[in-house]
Amino acid sequence: MFKKILIANRGEIALRVIRTCREMGIKTIAVYSTADKDSLHVKFADEAVCIGKAQSSESYLNIPHIMAAAEITNADAIHPGYGFLAENAKFSQICADHGIKFIGPLPEMINKMGDKITAKETMIKAGVPVIPGSEGLLNSLEEAKGIAKEMGYPVILKATAGGGGKGMRIVWEDGEMERAYNNAKAEAGASFKNDGLYMEKYVDEPRHIEIQIAGDRYGNICHLSERDCSIQRRHQKLVEESPSPFMTPDLRYKMGEAAKKAASAINYESVGTVEFLVDKHRNFYFMEMNTRIQVEHCVTEEVINYDLIKEQIKIAIGERISGNDYEPQLHAIECRINAEDPYNDFRPSPGKITVLHQPGGHGVRIDSHVYAGYVIPPYYDSMIGKLITVAQTRQEAIDTMYRALSEYVIEGIKTTIPFHLQLMQNDKFREGDFTTKFLEGFKLK
Repeated sequence: MFKKILIANRGEIALRVIRTCREMGIKTIAVYSTADKDSLHVKFADEAVCIGKAQSSESYLNIPHIMAAAEITNADAIHPGYGFLAENAKFSQICADHGIKFIGPLPEMINKMGDKITAKETMIKAGVPVIPGSEGLLNSLEEAKGIAKEMGYPVILKATAGGGGKGMRIVWEDGEMERAYNNAKAEAGASFKNDGLYMEKYVDEPRHIEIQIAGDRYGNICHLSERDCSIQRRHQKLVEESPSPFMTPDLRYKMGEAAKKAASAINYESVGTVEFLVDKHRNFYFMEMNTRIQVEHCVTEEVINYDLIKEQIKIAIGERISGNDYEPQLHAIECRINAEDPYNDFRPSPGKITVLHQPGGHGVRIDSHVYAGYVIPPYYDSMIGKLITVAQTRQEAIDTMYRALSEYVIEGIKTTIPFHLQLMQNDKFREGDFTTKFLEGFKLK
């Protein structure tokens, strides 16, 4: 077992890892930027090291500073959380070169799934359904137009190194292609220092459903059921739930088997997520694989009583997974609580939290790093917490969520709580009748 784990992240995910480590008898080291000196993950870790200025490039993305912190504190492992360096193959390799275990997949596994073109080719060879599209990167605007005409509009342009909706454009007709191509290429280059684009046939009215998987170094792979992440705004998830109200036993079996094929194709070792688009006829297509813990992992934990962080650590030390596939026994919903103003196009709202009252009661879980008096810095992602409710049925989970949201008081900043309250009362949402386009017609009152 590891003696000390350094957590190369911040906020609620860093605190989440600290809690599991403490239960496992493992010492923890927090790293933090100057903007995060008062964050709870710094206070609750056994040791803490400042690694740089507020900007991510000078702290949480600064590999030399993180490695120096690991060496001076004698860490024998690093947990990357999600975001920042979690899917950085170079970081994983540097950890290995320094004799420090990266709690996640090996560099070659990250590389095979980090580049979208390589991932798609790997999935085709493994027999996993993929969306029709270009065979590789687009070399020119003319080529993009030609492929789109051959496939038929609508199509979608995607950055090969992309994520979070960056470098992505839907093109409905030929006259829109030039502008969309140039804008996607520019955004991809600015966001990822890689402006490579590829094209896929656009799946209209899709669901975004992902399968949680776990694999060990002995070749064992299992899936831990699905999460429905279709409630999104500009490709950013806002609400996740398990099981999906769109799921059938047959579809769960097929998607679970496809996800295991995807993981087996790269001999995957760690926990991870295989994401699919599912059309209205329940045809599903591989979208991408996230080689890390997901923000919404809590939903899966609640419906199958399974600590995914603990499993991730156990896999990293060489233990075998159970090898069993899991089906949800309960229903869980997660609302991301962001420091954003939902009445002002979800504009970020950093600042000081003057009053905080968090909900409780049966079936309520909160993963958050904030407290009354905490100042939310403007430098990072706007998510300040996750509210999860779990119950016997979906309707009960929604009712519990509405009650919990009604108790959630955060003053001093704007949050997405009003949005979530209205969503929980929306008839279409309550009926499970939604796609990734749902919020385009959603009006806040």
